Amino acid sequence: MTNVRRSGTPLHLSALAGCLLFASAGSPCVTERSARESPAGTPADPPAKVPAGVILVKGAWASASDPVTPLPERGTLTAREYSNAYFRLAYPLAPGWLQQYEGPPPSDSGYYVLAQIQPPDSQKTARGSVLIAAQDMFFAITPAKSALELVRYTGAHLRGDYVVERQPTEVTVAGHSFVRLDYTSPAAELHWATLATQIRCHTVQFTFTSPDPAVVAELVARMVELKLPLEAGLSGGSGGGGEPVCIKDYASGANVLNRVDPMLTDRRFNPIPVRVIIDVKGHVRHIHFVSSFPEQARIITDALRQWRFKPYVLNRVALEVETGLMFGTPPNRALISGTHDPQLVPARRKAPT
Repeated sequence: MTNVRRSGTPLHLSALAGCLLFASAGSPCVTERSARESPAGTPADPPAKVPAGVILVKGAWASASDPVTPLPERGTLTAREYSNAYFRLAYPLAPGWLQQYEGPPPSDSGYYVLAQIQPPDSQKTARGSVLIAAQDMFFAITPAKSALELVRYTGAHLRGDYVVERQPTEVTVAGHSFVRLDYTSPAAELHWATLATQIRCHTVQFTFTSPDPAVVAELVARMVELKLPLEAGLSGGSGGGGEPVCIKDYASGANVLNRVDPMLTDRRFNPIPVRVIIDVKGHVRHIHFVSSFPEQARIITDALRQWRFKPYVLNRVALEVETGLMFGTPPNRALISGTHDPQLVPARRKAPT
């Protein structure tokens, strides 16, 4: 049987990204393209040849209207830390830990694999991994509306072969509020700890995995060195403080003064999530296509450049606004919820000791 893959993105990766958020995050999200550069900056091995019997199909990808404005997927990884200008965060790496493979591109539901970090093969005793991910809450396919609700939803919809060791609990990390969820798989002999907060209307989560609970505890303890923007937190995370204020559904109703609908031609049935930044005069300053085909991006950009919005004013001061728009065909949210799957047995709670 011939395998069909999208160029640069295997067809199953969008589903894989979603599974990482709602189920186990134990195995790194490995694409079939190795990292372009190693943490030390040395070129990685050249990509392997396309296997026989494989057809490459160019797929949807993330893009933006300018190369300067920071984007969620454009983080930087060095030998010492992972940093992200969009989220204004910096996560210090354990000595020697690195990323061997890049993750998939952002999914059409706004899920990002930002970094996958693990120890080198030489560190046999430090078995584990760190997954840094983000979910755009404008496009989440669950009913959750915040980081706290999203982690609670995740904990309530784990598979039946997982055991919840710590129910979603609010904690303070590096001076910011997080929600923490711990669970284990007795069959796989793995333990997970997920800590999540909210930044710019995204749920940013850190998932630590290891067969050794002590390694998970050590990785969580290193979170005290995490650097985050002042607005990060379970009750904040809506921008401001030098960044645009993020408001869901701002591009609707009376806020839209002039609208030109894009006329999509060949491809119309895939979800096309788009984030825009509206300047203080009501013009679209920046367009970020979370997932789209190049021709779709061109057509939608031409249309959005003609939109005009009511300027957002707070305390008599006009502010930039960041909001989301969904073009094409939205994802089928009803098929994602575990409540629609009668075969999905809820995870067990750990028996009290």
